[in-house]
Amino acid sequence: RPMEWNGNRSSVTMFVLRDLSDEKELQLILFPIFLGIYLVTLIWNLGLILLIRMDSQLHTPMYFFLSFLSFIDICYSSSISPRMLSDFLKDENTISFIVCAIQYFVVPWMGLAECCLLAAMAYDRYMAIGSPLQYSAIMAPGLCGKMVTGVYVSGFLSSLSQTVSCFHLYYCGPNIIQHFFCDLPAIIPLSCSNPFISQIILVLEAIFIVFGSLLVTLLSYGFIAASILKLSSGKGSAKAFNTCASHLAAVTLFLGTALSVYMHPSSNHSRKQDKVLSVFYVILIPMLNPLIYSLRNKEIKGALKRLIKRTIY
Repeated sequence: RPMEWNGNRSSVTMFVLRDLSDEKELQLILFPIFLGIYLVTLIWNLGLILLIRMDSQLHTPMYFFLSFLSFIDICYSSSISPRMLSDFLKDENTISFIVCAIQYFVVPWMGLAECCLLAAMAYDRYMAIGSPLQYSAIMAPGLCGKMVTGVYVSGFLSSLSQTVSCFHLYYCGPNIIQHFFCDLPAIIPLSCSNPFISQIILVLEAIFIVFGSLLVTLLSYGFIAASILKLSSGKGSAKAFNTCASHLAAVTLFLGTALSVYMHPSSNHSRKQDKVLSVFYVILIPMLNPLIYSLRNKEIKGALKRLIKRTIY
């Protein structure tokens, strides 16, 4: 039942999600494509985590953070992809109020945690290039563990406050979410009560976490650029730049697409664009991240060769 009566008023118990396309034939074509993307995401990220854990030469702060980035990407993709794949095969994509709240809680938790983790990785790259002699002492395992804990706790508390404020609102009638997953900008307009508190919480978290992470990242790269300019060797400058190139690409893709979705006025025309951009940052980027970090990384290629040799011999 989509509605239930509480005293003298009704409340929504089920939401209806919209597919990426209204054409059933296109949905059947998209199903194997997105299934393949999801499986590749799981295999690449899980493989990268295992490789980092198994090779002692990768037990450094950079790869420590990278393994947790892969874990976040697995959780991020798994909170949306299985549900989306099952919806491709259904005639009506209903989701219960509680399940929608759980999905919404996990998605921003992983998204905000990834923002903070990318900022921590930018700071790590700055310390590696700006203070190479003190790097091992500064970025000790204890500090790295505390940074990762802070990343997850910040994302958890922020997501919890968003979820409670959003799903504590009263939903009395419209129950069609104009998106393929439970996303705050698509849910709040369905509320029959004043969403002012939810919107304020969302704005504050965007300022402190998203833009705070972006500021830390930009400052870190500003100091990195200053450190590279001080290097007299052209070879050293190129090596330092290559160290940061993959991380800079990941930050640009993730924050660029996420901000383009949430930082423009809503309209009927923009909903389709939002769906396409959302597919990019919640489905494709978790698949691309391990490829971005591994493609030109000699240390990961070397670790993979050593693992193959140990397996064979």
